Amino acid sequence: KEAKKSAAERGHAFSPPITTTEKSQEEENSIPIPSPQLKPYVPQIPFPQRLRKNKVDGQFAKFLEMFRKLHINIPFAEALEQMPSYAKFMKDILSKKRKFGEHEKIQLTEECSAILQRKLPPKQKDRGSFKIPCTIGNNFFERALCDLGSSINLLPLSVAKKIGIGEIKPTTVSLQMADRSITYPDGIIEDVLVKVDTLIFPADFLVLDMEEDHDTQLILGRPFLITSRTLIDVEEGLLTLRVGNEKATFKVFEAIKFPREAEDCFRMELVDEIASDTFEKENPRHPLESTLVHAATSQDDNPMVAEYALYLDASQPYHPTRRNQFEPLGVAPPTAAPSVIAAPTLTLKPLLTHLRYTYLGTSETLPVIIAANLSETEEEKVLRVLRKYKTAIGWTIGDIKGISPSMCMHRILMEEEHKPSVEHQRRLNPNMKEV
Repeated sequence: KEAKKSAAERGHAFSPPITTTEKSQEEENSIPIPSPQLKPYVPQIPFPQRLRKNKVDGQFAKFLEMFRKLHINIPFAEALEQMPSYAKFMKDILSKKRKFGEHEKIQLTEECSAILQRKLPPKQKDRGSFKIPCTIGNNFFERALCDLGSSINLLPLSVAKKIGIGEIKPTTVSLQMADRSITYPDGIIEDVLVKVDTLIFPADFLVLDMEEDHDTQLILGRPFLITSRTLIDVEEGLLTLRVGNEKATFKVFEAIKFPREAEDCFRMELVDEIASDTFEKENPRHPLESTLVHAATSQDDNPMVAEYALYLDASQPYHPTRRNQFEPLGVAPPTAAPSVIAAPTLTLKPLLTHLRYTYLGTSETLPVIIAANLSETEEEKVLRVLRKYKTAIGWTIGDIKGISPSMCMHRILMEEEHKPSVEHQRRLNPNMKEV
């Protein structure tokens, strides 16, 4: 009753406690609910997209095998409609995204086949332009350029004025250079006789105001080569100019040099040098110079020179009063060979009981002193180190390396009467005052 009263005061419904008899009745009246059947867990394959590619490759191989055996007797569009699943593979083949196989035949062009099989013919020399000697009037041109690519015969204005071979007539011809620029020549000289070897050819030259090239003074183009009936044998490398039955042959692949018809005579003058030496000898600046430099004697025609020569002959020879004294150094004694090269014979003294001798060299040479209580392994380690640095051990005076002169140079340069002295410090160091 008190529980009902307190629950009513709080505003809550009071439920009486369930007894054990009531619980058993409810369990008998309840219907058991069956538990749901769960499927066994199957773990997923990691990275499933990798298996898709293998599946697609398998489908492609199957399609390729079918495609190779396929013979179409129906319209191609109808065949594609009947194969909707294989349309993607057909598209890949046509767009070259997929290849038929590893051993695929590729048709090469003729040029590629020649390069791969190394069947290219050997490259021959090409001399599109070459130089020949020629003569125009009385002027010899050793290097006249014959150019197959030039359609004119060209002569610089300075060369045309120098040789004076004819009148320069005006012309309306314009020249297009290799850089596509347009140049207008000053004129044309017609019927110029050009002599090559013993052959003479007429040629027309365009005159152009340009800088004279000392290496190539004129250009003979295709008009000249046509007039001279030029033949070029590429295999033999020969250039032949013809007039009737006469011809002149040049080797275009070699340096073309042709001997001049007129012989040249060269001379060298040494008159100025000889005259200068003779003038200095005959007209010295001082008479004493003739006696000392030119060895003039008392029999010379110049009385002043003869007088100085007599003075020199009468003077006593000069003998220095002070002579430098030299001390014989003698031959330096031979240095002793190091003990590593020539092992010395040493007299060994008796040692204490805890020490003993051992040898670094053969036949009991190069002795060293080690502890007597060392084992064989320890002794071998010690000897291995000593043999590695045995040049640092001194058995005789010849093994001593000595001191570098740069270490004791300050003593070598001291005066003989120098004595070491101590300078007393009259002023105490400020840091010492604080101590």
